[in-house]
Amino acid sequence: MRAPIPLQATLDKVTDGDCVAEMAKLPDGCVDLVFADPPYNLQLGGELTRPDNSRVDGVGEAWDKFADFADYDAFTHAWLSQTRRCLKDDGALWVIGAYHNIFRVGAILQDLGFWILNDIVWRKTNPMPNFKGTRFQNAHETLIWASKSKTSRYTFHYDALKMLNDELQMRSDWTLPICTGPERLRDANGDKVHPTQKPEALLQRILLATSNPGHIILDPFLGSGTTAVAAKRMNRRFIGFERDPTYAAAARARLKEVKPMAAEDLRITGSKKAEPRVPFGQILEAGFVNPGDTLVSPDGRWRARVRADGSLAVGDMTGSIHRVGAAVLEAPACNGWTFWHIDTDTGRKPIDHFRRELRQALYG
Repeated sequence: MRAPIPLQATLDKVTDGDCVAEMAKLPDGCVDLVFADPPYNLQLGGELTRPDNSRVDGVGEAWDKFADFADYDAFTHAWLSQTRRCLKDDGALWVIGAYHNIFRVGAILQDLGFWILNDIVWRKTNPMPNFKGTRFQNAHETLIWASKSKTSRYTFHYDALKMLNDELQMRSDWTLPICTGPERLRDANGDKVHPTQKPEALLQRILLATSNPGHIILDPFLGSGTTAVAAKRMNRRFIGFERDPTYAAAARARLKEVKPMAAEDLRITGSKKAEPRVPFGQILEAGFVNPGDTLVSPDGRWRARVRADGSLAVGDMTGSIHRVGAAVLEAPACNGWTFWHIDTDTGRKPIDHFRRELRQALYG
């Protein structure tokens, strides 16, 4: 029977070796999040050249070559099975790919019991042209975000992502540049150290969205170390496996230059759903609003009288702040906290203003 190695032996280290063999040494349920950038099995049909006959620096490495689809599927099944075993019950997986492989990966991860939450389209601002002019320019890659199971209580910082996006709901299409400029690692000859190095901005967004400080992030195909760099900078722990010694050395060198963010800088906008519940009745009991006061809609069109039990009355209609708001709007639902206002000496305020004050006083 396999004897797992102590988790501490792999934490915050770049480990040389094949990911399937190395993951098999990890304890069950030891990581919070997986980010995987596996070989894409690009199936390139020879050397790619530009119109001037210069060679395109593409992906021609042996690690991206497989005998056939069955060979690639077996490889995919093996590494996905190990990541699933290593994940905690409420853990999640990210895997990135292109049209060559992502559909096969998606089918296999579903067969293994993962539950797909979203597919994200990473739209590149500076994609490589289609030099032959025989197809559409390939301007995006696809990421699958999946929880370990349908019932997993995965981490997702919706409000933080909304803040990152100028207070608009973050969509499933992300526009980011590919890795270029000083971020792109190059060797002494000026050649790319790794042909598919991912931009740090992509990994930072993923970690911000779906992990917490202190979480353990596993990258089975660490490459030149982008996941580890983002994890260290954002005060996450990481486990990274890489079988190519050149890539592993580059990752270690990058990590030496990374300074973790201060704890106060890692604080993010929290979810309102996680805040302690404060019913409208407590607003009355605290004296912020009193029975007999009049609440008004933002435009002043609707007026409701507050009753002693915290219900509102509009004519013969009575009910909660939410039900009465929905009724006057003839809508299926209404957030009464933001719909109903009260006139004060300093102007018209939503009653949610008082809820925030009371929550602060009660819970700090």
